Order: sequence, then structure tokens, then C-alpha cells
Amino acid sequence: MKKLFALSLSSSLALGCSQLAYASTDTLQLQDVFNLEYANQIDITDDGKTVYFVRNRMDIKTDRKVSNIWSVDYKTKQLQPLTSGVHMDYSPVLSPDGQRLAFISNRDGSSQIYMKWLKTGAVAKISNLTASPRAITWSPNSNQLIFSMFVPSSSAPPINLPGKPKGASWAEPAKFIDDVYYRADGGGYTQKGFSQLFVIDANGGNAKQLTDDEFDNAGEVSFSKDGKSLYFSANRHAQNQLKPTNSEVYKLNLNTLAIEPVTVRNGPDQQPKVSPDGRYLAYTGYDDKRTNYENTQLYIRDLKSGKTTSLTPNFDRSVGQIKWSANSKGVYFSYADEGQTALAYQPRSGKRKVITEQIGSVAFGRPYSGGDFDVSEDGEIAFTLSDTQRPADIATIKRGKAQRLTTLNADALDDKQLAKVEEIWLKSSHDQLPIQGWIAYPPGFDKSKKYPLVLEIHGGPVANYGPHFSAEVQLFAAKGNVVLYMNPRGSDSYGKKFAQTIHHNYPSNDYDDLMTGVDALIAKGFIDESKLFVTGGSGGGVLTAWIVGHTDRFAAAVVAKPVINWLSFVLTADFYPFFADYWFPGKPWDHIEHYMKRSPISYVGNVTTPTMLLTGESDYRTPISETEQFYQALKLQGVDTAMVRIPNASHGITARPSNLMTKVAYIQWWFDKHTNKK
Repeated sequence: MKKLFALSLSSSLALGCSQLAYASTDTLQLQDVFNLEYANQIDITDDGKTVYFVRNRMDIKTDRKVSNIWSVDYKTKQLQPLTSGVHMDYSPVLSPDGQRLAFISNRDGSSQIYMKWLKTGAVAKISNLTASPRAITWSPNSNQLIFSMFVPSSSAPPINLPGKPKGASWAEPAKFIDDVYYRADGGGYTQKGFSQLFVIDANGGNAKQLTDDEFDNAGEVSFSKDGKSLYFSANRHAQNQLKPTNSEVYKLNLNTLAIEPVTVRNGPDQQPKVSPDGRYLAYTGYDDKRTNYENTQLYIRDLKSGKTTSLTPNFDRSVGQIKWSANSKGVYFSYADEGQTALAYQPRSGKRKVITEQIGSVAFGRPYSGGDFDVSEDGEIAFTLSDTQRPADIATIKRGKAQRLTTLNADALDDKQLAKVEEIWLKSSHDQLPIQGWIAYPPGFDKSKKYPLVLEIHGGPVANYGPHFSAEVQLFAAKGNVVLYMNPRGSDSYGKKFAQTIHHNYPSNDYDDLMTGVDALIAKGFIDESKLFVTGGSGGGVLTAWIVGHTDRFAAAVVAKPVINWLSFVLTADFYPFFADYWFPGKPWDHIEHYMKRSPISYVGNVTTPTMLLTGESDYRTPISETEQFYQALKLQGVDTAMVRIPNASHGITARPSNLMTKVAYIQWWFDKHTNKK
């Protein structure tokens, strides 16, 4: 049956792609996904003359994203490869003395640490690890690297069956599970063990384990000025698995390996960064109030006196990535603001200054915000730059002037007509709350004509879309659709109050926000009201399912990787302790009415809209059992429905480029199938 289904799915996709063939090649086509590239993971030299970055592309033969490390010269804009090959080279980290570049690569079949000698060009593998290393960090003297790695715990099953004769073939043994977290989206069923910190000589050799206890000691680390201690973030509390957000900053003595807490409070403390002069520790965090959202603040701790101060107590945005200035007088930090990522400089005392609002997203499929930056000793900024027309490139700001250094997609997109994207602001029909959105117009748009409308809804739900490149939006627009995407209430980048409007209240009036956007576009006169379509993934899938249970105005809907039943979701999702504590007023059995009131399954009796479901079969964030519930409920209700299952795909679905093509192709096919059938 499995083979027959796979054949059926492949045949359907081939047919769908054939039907989706474009009239001309001057618009973006499905197969063009394999021509796109983007930059991320930036490291700028101290003199600001060279920017190292990861160059990501899609390999059509292996159907995988591959990445290599490149450099670009600030003055000449000359690009130069540091690595090559059809594999993943990532996490480049320049040594403090500027002589070497450490990175991680899977070129030999497993992820290992490699070293690039910048003067000679020599490359060598310096590790032989049993698991994938993460978050490599140089020691101040450029002699060692710190990293984290998973270490399995030895455990024997409680039952061993007696009586098995020698040479007999019995069934595979039962799997015994007693961990709180036993499977993870994208990783499958987990092995017992913990992430620990290690050190390895920069010239290679055996790695030495620095931590060895039953806590996950992972993530970024920062050395003290003298190199004798390092700071790291971890959740080392007794109830760490049931209270997953309660992390602290710890100090590890590299001589004694003794660990002591630096911060003590209820809430996440992360990203420890010691100032270049060694006097201060910067980190991010907030006081946990068990809400769906709190603003992450920037803290500075005087390491001598222990005095800790928030530098952003009245800043109504969340602090993202942080970097110290070379003179230790302030901290650069990124933050999301109205769908875009900005960069600010915050002195230890004084007024913050916005450096740029142009940090570009490194998302690929949908227009989520985000991005990366780094700062040289002289204050030159390197950052990812993207917009609605191009994926992320490398740009710099020097003496206040920004310039683009790369044009990675010129060959793929310069001869394409892409959707023009326009920002809109609306006032919700529910309470006049200002809502931001964007309209993507199909190539050759003529306002005197009528077009189908695709409402595309972001996930999260606390996340945000913005004016960023989106392969999915562009592909829908290339098929002649006007695409509307919005940041309804509950999205971040608009302040705490806006995000918390859906606290224990999701879905709710975010529905009204979205319908206000649809009404506004219809009022413009170029939308065919018989061709209204809606889709969204994850949190957007929840809202899509909610929409078809509350209105029949859409001709068709595609619900991607949704939650349909909050009761079953909380008891099957991979990160269930967090969902139960932060998204709801209590455990499911104590609040059944509340859970069901917010569950789209409760409104399935209202659904008449043709609704297709699309989910990865290995999705453990919104398990495919959620999709199956809605599919079977719709069948019982007599609604025109179908289910698309993506084999071996996790929650992201589009990790493989062909899966992105599959997703868009099936969604467009479903919409085409139900055009003018309302």
C-alpha cells in the first residue's frame, strides 16, 4: 500500500506540474526554485575589509540545500570561495587573530569541525566526533575551540525476553520511553542523553568534555577576558523539562570545571556576551509571567559589583541578536519592527540609535522577517540585505553609508517579471486596531481587470511577515493571483500589547483582522469575488481551518500542517509542556471547554468550503493526526476534501526544494479545480 500511495502521489504531482506550466519563462516557475540562492551566517574581519558568509543554493540532483563559505571584499566587491562541493559547510567563525576560519561541514558524511588557514588556503578536518558539533567559539588566544555536542546516556530496557534460541529471528524489541521529550520535529524519536560542552585544540586532536551532568549545557558561550572561565546559558533547574523556558547564565571555571549561576530568576536568560574589556556581561531575557509573549530585554551585568541593569526597560520590542562594540561602551542589537528587522546601537548609558531598518530576511519560502549582522572593531556593519524582489545578499554600512556587496540572484531573477509588493495599513472591523499587510500584484497587473485573491496566513502564531522575498508568494502571483498577506493581532514586531491580544484567546478576532484585509482588497475593484482562496501553514493552518468554519465566502481553502483539536495537540506535540503552560489557562482535562472553544474541529459542522489538507508525515510539531482528524470530519460532513501527505517531511515541509514545489503546485491545483465552482 505504501508503494502504491507513493506512486499515486508522484503521478499526481507530475500531472499538477504539467497543468501548472507557465505561458512564458519570463515569470517565476516552479523549477526556478533550484536557481535561487541566499546568504547568511556573517563574520566580518576586525578591519572591516572582508566579510565571510555562507552561500546557500539548491542542488537539483540531490534535491537538497547545499552551502559553502565565501568571502566578499568591501572595496572591490570581489567574491571568492573558501570552500566548495555539494555538501553543507556552515557556521564560519573567524579566529581572534584573524589567521584562521573554523567551520562545520558534513563533507565526509558526518558533521565535523574544519579549519581554513587564510594565508595558505589549506583546509583540514580537526575533529573526529561521534555527534554533530554546534555553536563553535574561539578562545581569546586563538588556540582552542569550544563547542557543544550531544552525549548519549547508556540505558538498558527494563525487560529482556528469555528463551530466544541461538540463531532465532524474533520481532524487533519494544521501545521503552520514559522521557518528557521523546521525539522532536525534524529529528524524530530522540535518544537518551544530554548536550555537553567540549574543548578542542585548534590544530586538531581529541576533544575534552567540560560538562558532564544530566542537563543540556548547549548554545553560545563567551570567554572571560583572561580566558580562564566561560559563560553559557542553560536550564539546570530540577524541573527543567517541565519548565523549559527557565534558563540562567552560568559561569564555568575551566581549571576546576566548577559551575556557578550568574543569574537567578524565573525566565529565560540567554546570549551571554562578555565585553571586550572584560568588565561587563551582556545577555538577553525577561521575567516569565506565563503569557504567550513577553518582550526580550537587553541586560548588562557589572562582573565586579554584580549590579545588573536592563538597558531596554521601556523598549516595546524584543531584543534579538546582540554584539558588543569594540570599545565596550555599548551593544548593537537587532529587533523586529512592523514586519522588518532593524539594528540599533545601545550605549551602556544614554540614548539608543537606530543604525538601519534594512536587515533582510534569510527565510526562503515565505516572507518571514529575520536576518543576520556582524560588527567590525571600527564599527563597520555587515548584514543580510533582501527585499520582496531578491533573497538575502551581503551589504555593509560604513560611516553611515550602506552599500550592497553581492547580487547572488542576478542570473536567476534579472530576466524575470516578479510580483510587485505594496504595503497597506487597515483598521480592524472588530475594534479599529491598526493592522499591517502587503499586497503582491501578479506580473502585468492591470487594475481594470479582475483577479483571483489568495489570502496567505503566517504561522507562529506569534511571528511576523514583512516586505521580504518569498518564493511561495511569487509563484502564486506568477499564476495570475493577487496575494494578500498580513500580520493580524497576535503577531510580534508591534509591541507586547498587540502580541498579547491572543493570550488564551486564539483564534479569535485575528479572524476579523484577516477578513478586513479581504474586504479592503475587494473594495479596490480588481478582485473577482467568485475566486477568493485562503491558505496558511501551522498557525496559519489553524486560522485557515477556523475561517472555513466561520464563513463560506471562499471558493476553496488549503489547510497546511494545522492544529485542529487543541486537546489532542497538547497531548501529542513534541514541545507539549510549553504549549500547556503558556498557550492555555491550565491542563486540558481541567479546561476542556476552553480548549474546545478555540479548536477548529468544534466548527466543522459549519464547513461547506472545499478544503484540502497538506502536512508532512514526519511532522511532530503539529502531528499529522491533527490533519487526519479534520480530513475525516470533513468526509463525514460531506465536504469536498482531500489530504496531501508529504513523505519524510517534518513541520517545515520545504526543507527539500522539491517539497516547496509540491506544496505550491498542490495548493494552486486545488484552487484551480474550484475556480468558478462556488
